[in-house]
Amino acid sequence: MKQLLLAGLMAASFSATADPSQSPAVERVATFEGAMPTGVTVAPNGRIFVNYPQWGDNPAFTVGELKDGKVTAYPSQAFNNGDPSHAASTLISVQSVVADAANRLWILDTGAPKFAAPIAGGAKLVAVDLATNKVVKTIVLGDGVVLPTTYVNDVRFDLRVGKAGVAYITDSSVKGPGGIIVVDLDSGHAIRRLSGHASTMPDKDFVPVIEGKPLMNRPAGGPPSPWLVASDGIAISADGKTLYYCALSSRHLFGVPTALLRDEKVSEADIEKAVRDLGMKGASDGLAEDDKGRVYGGDYEHNSIRRYDAGKWETLVTDPRILWPDTLSVGTDGYLYFTANQLHRQAGFHEGKDERKQPYELLRVKIGAGPVLLK
Repeated sequence: MKQLLLAGLMAASFSATADPSQSPAVERVATFEGAMPTGVTVAPNGRIFVNYPQWGDNPAFTVGELKDGKVTAYPSQAFNNGDPSHAASTLISVQSVVADAANRLWILDTGAPKFAAPIAGGAKLVAVDLATNKVVKTIVLGDGVVLPTTYVNDVRFDLRVGKAGVAYITDSSVKGPGGIIVVDLDSGHAIRRLSGHASTMPDKDFVPVIEGKPLMNRPAGGPPSPWLVASDGIAISADGKTLYYCALSSRHLFGVPTALLRDEKVSEADIEKAVRDLGMKGASDGLAEDDKGRVYGGDYEHNSIRRYDAGKWETLVTDPRILWPDTLSVGTDGYLYFTANQLHRQAGFHEGKDERKQPYELLRVKIGAGPVLLK
């Protein structure tokens, strides 16, 4: 009851910050039939890519490009034909796609269909050159950073660091510790940071309320149980100095200096001391950042997009079509794009009944800012 009351109070305070007359219009970009998409990215040249993890909808491909209202396999159907015996050279189950400042699409493969333990060699980063549509680099994430419980979720890049840049990846495990994985894009060497720290773990008492109903695991014929997901959303500051992140099962945003995460000489204790709680943002899946130094987060309890600006959170827009804002991406056209995929209506949350209503949507709102492209 205490948790539900808190959610209600938060709903009132969040809606009070939103002035509908000042909110940007929510525009539909595309619709999706069939499998449910999670990730989206808008490349600097305007190309749009989406992904479909292998959660049970049996998508024909796990990464696609949106063209003329249709999604086709990218970079090829053959590469999307996941083969566990060749897990490092095919796509298994992709959770996120992110375009970088060097005209590449980075594909984050969980290697973990249906949230199973990652297949050996399956958890990886794959770079595709957008000029040639060819795979140019594959970094397999090893056992030192990928645990049997790991579910790599989202990623951000800073290409100015080291010889080829660095990637920061969230582990959104539902069974083990959350954490941040830091990858050197030149050598492929990776380290695990803040593993199991309070900031990367779900709030144990967290029960979101969506469409008037507490969201819990509700299997057919079984008792309900809390759905607790670790570090999920991730964003990077416009100067590259701060990494922002949040657990899906939490309403807090956290920040930590990127320099400390990268430096292997810095102890975990010193990194933990540098973590900052940036306040209550609402319950978010994905995050995004813009070149004006602002951070965006979906608020899946309130059909909203929230924005962190100059140390304060505000509601950017609320709309009934924003049914679980999953992944967010800022385009060079000054729009914030996001998927609305009704994740909370999946059968596992409703005693075996799939309550999703197709089509799923890709939406956008005008923000008057561009993406953070660190090169």
